[in-house]
Amino acid sequence: MQIDLKGKRAIVTGSTAGIGFAIAEGLARAGAKVVVTGRKQNTVDRAVESIGKAVPGARLSGVAADFANAEGSQTLIAAVPDADILINNLGIYGGCSFFDIDDAAWEEIFQVNVMSGVRLARHYARGMQERGWGRIQFISSESALNIPAEMVHYGVSKAAMQGVSRGLAKVLAGSGVTVNTILPGPTRTEGAQAMLAKLAEERGVSTDEAEILFLNENRPSTLLKRFATPEEVANLCVYTASPQASATTGAALRVEGGIVESIA
Repeated sequence: MQIDLKGKRAIVTGSTAGIGFAIAEGLARAGAKVVVTGRKQNTVDRAVESIGKAVPGARLSGVAADFANAEGSQTLIAAVPDADILINNLGIYGGCSFFDIDDAAWEEIFQVNVMSGVRLARHYARGMQERGWGRIQFISSESALNIPAEMVHYGVSKAAMQGVSRGLAKVLAGSGVTVNTILPGPTRTEGAQAMLAKLAEERGVSTDEAEILFLNENRPSTLLKRFATPEEVANLCVYTASPQASATTGAALRVEGGIVESIA
Protein backbone atom coordinates (compact mmCIF):
# COMPACT_ATOMS: atom_id res chain seq x y z
CA MET A 1 0.00 0.00 0.00
CA GLN A 2 1.38 3.37 -1.03
CA ILE A 3 -0.12 6.27 0.92
CA ASP A 4 0.06 9.46 -1.11
CA LEU A 5 -1.06 12.70 0.53
CA LYS A 6 0.45 15.09 -1.98
CA GLY A 7 -1.70 18.17 -2.39
CA LYS A 8 -3.26 17.75 1.07
CA ARG A 9 -2.68 20.23 3.88
CA ALA A 10 -2.55 18.73 7.37
CA ILE A 11 -2.67 20.44 10.76
CA VAL A 12 -1.40 18.54 13.80
CA THR A 13 -1.94 20.20 17.18
CA GLY A 14 0.63 19.66 19.89
CA SER A 15 3.16 18.42 17.36
CA THR A 16 6.48 19.68 18.70
CA ALA A 17 7.14 16.42 20.56
CA GLY A 18 5.80 12.97 21.32
CA ILE A 19 2.97 11.38 19.37
CA GLY A 20 2.06 14.66 17.65
CA PHE A 21 5.60 15.08 16.32
CA ALA A 22 5.62 11.51 15.01
CA ILE A 23 2.27 12.07 13.29
CA ALA A 24 3.52 15.29 11.69
CA GLU A 25 6.63 13.52 10.42
CA GLY A 26 4.60 10.58 9.14
CA LEU A 27 2.23 12.85 7.23
CA ALA A 28 5.19 14.74 5.78
CA ARG A 29 6.72 11.45 4.58
CA ALA A 30 3.42 10.72 2.82
CA GLY A 31 3.71 14.03 0.96
CA ALA A 32 1.27 16.21 2.88
CA LYS A 33 1.91 19.88 3.56
CA VAL A 34 2.14 19.83 7.34
CA VAL A 35 1.46 22.63 9.79
CA VAL A 36 3.31 22.01 13.05
CA THR A 37 1.85 23.70 16.12
CA GLY A 38 2.91 24.32 19.69
CA ARG A 39 2.66 26.98 22.36
CA LYS A 40 6.14 28.44 21.89
CA GLN A 41 7.72 29.66 18.66
CA ASN A 42 11.16 28.26 19.48
CA THR A 43 9.85 24.71 20.00
CA VAL A 44 7.77 24.96 16.83
CA ASP A 45 10.82 26.10 14.89
CA ARG A 46 12.93 23.25 16.26
CA ALA A 47 10.28 20.67 15.35
CA VAL A 48 9.94 22.05 11.81
CA GLU A 49 13.72 21.97 11.41
CA SER A 50 13.96 18.42 12.75
CA ILE A 51 11.23 17.07 10.48
CA GLY A 52 12.78 18.92 7.55
CA LYS A 53 16.09 17.15 8.15
CA ALA A 54 14.43 13.75 8.50
CA VAL A 55 12.21 14.23 5.44
CA PRO A 56 14.15 16.09 2.72
CA GLY A 57 11.83 18.15 0.58
CA ALA A 58 9.05 18.15 3.17
CA ARG A 59 6.62 21.04 2.89
CA LEU A 60 6.35 22.38 6.41
CA SER A 61 5.17 25.45 8.25
CA GLY A 62 4.66 26.26 11.91
CA VAL A 63 2.20 28.21 14.03
CA ALA A 64 2.73 29.05 17.70
CA ALA A 65 -0.53 29.34 19.64
CA ASP A 66 -2.14 28.21 22.89
CA PHE A 67 -5.23 26.18 22.01
CA ALA A 68 -6.37 26.09 25.62
CA ASN A 69 -8.35 29.22 24.77
CA ALA A 70 -10.41 30.51 21.86
CA GLU A 71 -7.83 33.16 20.98
CA GLY A 72 -5.24 30.49 20.23
CA SER A 73 -7.60 28.72 17.87
CA GLN A 74 -8.26 31.99 16.05
CA THR A 75 -4.52 32.56 15.68
CA LEU A 76 -4.20 29.26 13.83
CA ILE A 77 -7.34 29.81 11.75
CA ALA A 78 -6.10 33.25 10.67
CA ALA A 79 -2.73 31.80 9.65
CA VAL A 80 -4.13 28.65 8.01
CA PRO A 81 -7.75 29.20 6.93
CA ASP A 82 -8.26 25.79 5.29
CA ALA A 83 -7.01 22.26 5.81
CA ASP A 84 -7.75 18.82 4.40
CA ILE A 85 -6.55 16.88 7.44
CA LEU A 86 -6.97 17.93 11.08
CA ILE A 87 -5.33 15.90 13.83
CA ASN A 88 -6.48 17.05 17.27
CA ASN A 89 -3.56 15.63 19.22
CA LEU A 90 -3.09 18.30 21.88
CA GLY A 91 -3.63 16.99 25.39
CA ILE A 92 -2.52 17.23 28.98
CA TYR A 93 -2.57 14.70 31.78
CA GLY A 94 -1.37 14.26 35.32
CA GLY A 95 -2.01 11.98 38.27
CA CYS A 96 -4.16 13.41 41.03
CA SER A 97 -6.51 12.05 43.68
CA PHE A 98 -10.14 12.56 42.68
CA PHE A 99 -10.76 14.50 45.90
CA ASP A 100 -7.96 16.91 45.02
CA ILE A 101 -9.13 17.67 41.48
CA ASP A 102 -10.66 21.11 41.93
CA ASP A 103 -12.92 22.98 39.54
CA ALA A 104 -9.96 24.79 37.96
CA ALA A 105 -8.25 21.50 37.08
CA TRP A 106 -11.44 20.09 35.57
CA GLU A 107 -11.92 23.27 33.54
CA GLU A 108 -8.32 23.30 32.33
CA ILE A 109 -8.31 19.70 31.16
CA PHE A 110 -11.60 20.15 29.31
CA GLN A 111 -10.43 23.33 27.61
CA VAL A 112 -7.19 21.69 26.43
CA ASN A 113 -8.28 18.12 25.72
CA VAL A 114 -11.83 18.67 24.49
CA MET A 115 -12.60 22.26 23.55
CA SER A 116 -9.40 22.80 21.57
CA GLY A 117 -10.52 20.06 19.19
CA VAL A 118 -14.13 21.23 19.16
CA ARG A 119 -13.16 24.76 18.13
CA LEU A 120 -10.83 23.68 15.35
CA ALA A 121 -13.14 20.97 14.00
CA ARG A 122 -16.04 23.43 13.98
CA HIS A 123 -14.05 25.67 11.63
CA TYR A 124 -12.11 23.26 9.41
CA ALA A 125 -14.91 20.70 8.95
CA ARG A 126 -17.01 23.24 7.05
CA GLY A 127 -14.41 23.70 4.34
CA MET A 128 -13.83 19.95 4.12
CA GLN A 129 -17.56 19.40 3.75
CA GLU A 130 -17.81 21.98 0.97
CA ARG A 131 -14.90 20.38 -0.91
CA GLY A 132 -16.24 16.86 -0.39
CA TRP A 133 -13.11 15.42 1.22
CA GLY A 134 -11.46 15.61 4.61
CA ARG A 135 -10.02 13.70 7.52
CA ILE A 136 -10.48 14.65 11.18
CA GLN A 137 -8.94 12.70 14.03
CA PHE A 138 -9.11 13.09 17.79
CA ILE A 139 -6.20 11.45 19.62
CA SER A 140 -7.91 9.87 22.60
CA SER A 141 -6.56 7.14 24.89
CA GLU A 142 -7.34 3.71 26.23
CA SER A 143 -8.01 5.67 29.42
CA ALA A 144 -11.30 6.75 27.81
CA LEU A 145 -12.45 3.14 28.16
CA ASN A 146 -10.50 2.24 31.30
CA ILE A 147 -10.95 5.40 33.39
CA PRO A 148 -7.83 5.46 35.61
CA ALA A 149 -8.53 5.99 39.29
CA GLU A 150 -5.36 8.08 39.59
CA MET A 151 -6.52 10.65 37.00
CA VAL A 152 -10.27 10.48 36.62
CA HIS A 153 -10.47 13.91 34.99
CA TYR A 154 -8.11 12.82 32.22
CA GLY A 155 -10.10 9.68 31.41
CA VAL A 156 -13.37 11.59 31.44
CA SER A 157 -11.97 14.23 29.07
CA LYS A 158 -10.85 11.52 26.66
CA ALA A 159 -14.26 9.85 26.82
CA ALA A 160 -15.86 13.21 26.03
CA MET A 161 -13.51 13.58 23.09
CA GLN A 162 -14.76 10.27 21.70
CA GLY A 163 -18.33 11.47 22.08
CA VAL A 164 -17.52 14.60 20.09
CA SER A 165 -15.83 12.54 17.39
CA ARG A 166 -18.73 10.12 16.98
CA GLY A 167 -21.26 12.95 16.93
CA LEU A 168 -19.30 14.93 14.35
CA ALA A 169 -18.99 11.84 12.17
CA LYS A 170 -22.79 11.71 12.13
CA VAL A 171 -23.02 15.41 11.30
CA LEU A 172 -20.71 14.86 8.32
CA ALA A 173 -22.25 11.57 7.19
CA GLY A 174 -22.06 11.08 3.43
CA SER A 175 -19.95 14.18 2.88
CA GLY A 176 -16.64 12.50 2.08
CA VAL A 177 -15.24 13.71 5.40
CA THR A 178 -14.34 11.03 7.94
CA VAL A 179 -14.02 11.56 11.67
CA ASN A 180 -12.36 9.05 13.99
CA THR A 181 -10.67 8.74 17.35
CA ILE A 182 -7.33 7.04 17.85
CA LEU A 183 -6.75 5.28 21.18
CA PRO A 184 -3.07 4.89 22.09
CA GLY A 185 -1.92 3.08 25.18
CA PRO A 186 1.29 3.75 27.13
CA THR A 187 3.69 5.28 24.62
CA ARG A 188 7.39 6.18 24.87
CA THR A 189 6.96 9.92 24.63
CA GLU A 190 9.33 12.33 26.34
CA GLY A 191 6.87 12.69 29.21
CA ALA A 192 6.53 8.94 29.65
CA GLN A 193 10.28 8.46 29.60
CA ALA A 194 10.68 11.08 32.33
CA MET A 195 8.01 9.31 34.38
CA LEU A 196 9.78 5.97 33.97
CA ALA A 197 13.13 7.51 34.89
CA LYS A 198 11.59 8.83 38.10
CA LEU A 199 10.02 5.45 38.87
CA ALA A 200 13.33 3.72 38.19
CA GLU A 201 15.10 6.00 40.65
CA GLU A 202 12.44 5.47 43.31
CA ARG A 203 12.51 1.68 42.96
CA GLY A 204 16.24 1.31 42.36
CA VAL A 205 15.81 -0.42 39.02
CA SER A 206 16.69 0.29 35.39
CA THR A 207 14.31 2.22 33.15
CA ASP A 208 13.58 -0.99 31.22
CA GLU A 209 12.63 -2.70 34.48
CA ALA A 210 10.58 0.36 35.47
CA GLU A 211 8.57 0.03 32.26
CA ILE A 212 7.70 -3.57 33.14
CA LEU A 213 6.84 -2.56 36.72
CA PHE A 214 4.54 0.21 35.51
CA LEU A 215 2.69 -2.10 33.14
CA ASN A 216 2.35 -4.88 35.69
CA GLU A 217 1.02 -2.52 38.33
CA ASN A 218 -1.08 -0.16 36.21
CA ARG A 219 -1.89 -1.89 32.88
CA PRO A 220 -1.66 -5.63 33.67
CA SER A 221 -3.97 -6.57 30.78
CA THR A 222 -1.46 -5.41 28.17
CA LEU A 223 -0.81 -7.94 25.44
CA LEU A 224 2.05 -5.98 23.90
CA LYS A 225 3.97 -6.12 27.21
CA ARG A 226 5.84 -2.92 26.42
CA PHE A 227 5.23 0.74 25.68
CA ALA A 228 4.48 1.55 22.05
CA THR A 229 6.68 3.97 20.16
CA PRO A 230 5.22 7.27 18.93
CA GLU A 231 5.89 6.08 15.39
CA GLU A 232 3.72 2.99 15.90
CA VAL A 233 0.82 5.21 16.92
CA ALA A 234 1.53 7.62 14.06
CA ASN A 235 1.38 4.79 11.51
CA LEU A 236 -2.30 4.24 12.29
CA CYS A 237 -2.97 7.98 12.17
CA VAL A 238 -1.34 8.35 8.75
CA TYR A 239 -3.35 5.46 7.35
CA THR A 240 -6.58 6.86 8.81
CA ALA A 241 -5.78 10.20 7.15
CA SER A 242 -5.32 8.56 3.77
CA PRO A 243 -7.70 8.03 0.84
CA GLN A 244 -7.40 4.29 1.53
CA ALA A 245 -9.31 4.75 4.82
CA SER A 246 -12.38 6.19 3.09
CA ALA A 247 -14.80 3.68 4.64
CA THR A 248 -13.57 4.18 8.20
CA THR A 249 -15.54 6.85 10.06
CA GLY A 250 -17.22 7.24 13.42
CA ALA A 251 -14.78 4.68 14.79
CA ALA A 252 -12.58 4.41 17.87
CA LEU A 253 -9.38 2.84 16.52
CA ARG A 254 -7.21 1.17 19.12
CA VAL A 255 -3.42 1.11 19.11
CA GLU A 256 -3.14 0.39 22.84
CA GLY A 257 -1.40 -2.95 22.83
CA GLY A 258 -4.46 -4.99 23.78
CA ILE A 259 -4.96 -3.35 27.18
CA VAL A 260 -8.71 -2.94 26.74
CA GLU A 261 -10.46 -6.15 27.79
CA SER A 262 -12.91 -6.28 24.90
CA ILE A 263 -13.18 -8.09 21.58
CA ALA A 264 -15.40 -5.32 20.15
